Amino acid sequence: MNSKRTALSVAVVGTAAGVAGLVLLASPAGAGEAPPALPPISADQLVESVLSTDVPALGGAVELENNLGLPIPALPASMGGGDQIRVYTDGNGRARISLPTRSGETTVVNDGKTVWVWDSQDKTVEKLPHGADRGEHTPLQGMVAEPATAARDLVNAMQADSTVDVDGTARVAGRPVYQLVLEPKPTERTLLREVRVSVDSETRVPLQLEVLANGQADPALKVGFTEFADGPQDPSLFTFTPPEGAKVTEHKEHERLGGESPDELFSQLDLDTVGRGWDTVLTGKLPDEALSTPGPNGQGNAADLLRRFGKEVHGDFGTGWVLSAKVGTALITEDGRVAIGAVPQQVLTEALGK
Repeated sequence: MNSKRTALSVAVVGTAAGVAGLVLLASPAGAGEAPPALPPISADQLVESVLSTDVPALGGAVELENNLGLPIPALPASMGGGDQIRVYTDGNGRARISLPTRSGETTVVNDGKTVWVWDSQDKTVEKLPHGADRGEHTPLQGMVAEPATAARDLVNAMQADSTVDVDGTARVAGRPVYQLVLEPKPTERTLLREVRVSVDSETRVPLQLEVLANGQADPALKVGFTEFADGPQDPSLFTFTPPEGAKVTEHKEHERLGGESPDELFSQLDLDTVGRGWDTVLTGKLPDEALSTPGPNGQGNAADLLRRFGKEVHGDFGTGWVLSAKVGTALITEDGRVAIGAVPQQVLTEALGK
């Protein structure tokens, strides 16, 4: 089984809330529809309602468009159109997610005690204890794995450094939502222009979010429900029995699942945070052998790829390479230190110094 896909799947379904993890990153939907008439609400009131809301039992379909241009741990590539992600949670610790693949489907079931990852193409099953390889490894995996907590953390962390407003109403997956907009204060050093969260008017669950960068008309990251229904789900969704003939691999608690090829380089990181708000930088250290790992089809190792696609830079950190994208920058040093953030290169350099 693809180890990167397994790690992502486990992160997404680490908790009951995990099945709704992708709802945190979404874009406005229902364009062309008349905005619904909802009772007026202040930004403070909407923020408070989001912070105090638990994710209920729910089911639905999610589409994802990732145009970040950087290999962010635990964040998959775009999935849209017919490639919808199906998600379910019972609201009490059990969850299910189905991820379409080229020739089949990866199904992840958290029954409350065990996480099962079934690959229909390879006929393989990964069995992990509940909570394995989750948010304690990287903040981004935590964001995807525990959206209720992450939504509270996101708003809490950003509001002190943001201008927060309610920018009207809209519809997402047929449901009326308030649009909560956070913009960085002038003192923030960031490449982002705004973050827009669509909040369900009834459940107060964040259904969508749009990430926009400076100088870009289109969102750099979009994820959202195309179908959403709260309420009890079929209990059979949260049980799993390995199919006959499937190869089952059991992983121990705290076992690290990570990629082994250069294109999965960042999946091997255990990340810490430096800074706060919009200036937050993720830092970490790659395994000693990561940069020398041979690439696929004899295409050189990860260091060779960095030299080819990155810009060589020098500083107190020594020699490194910078990868730039629409909404972020990554700096990888010759000795394997890494800094990633939606910030200019100078902020990354300062973070490595800390």
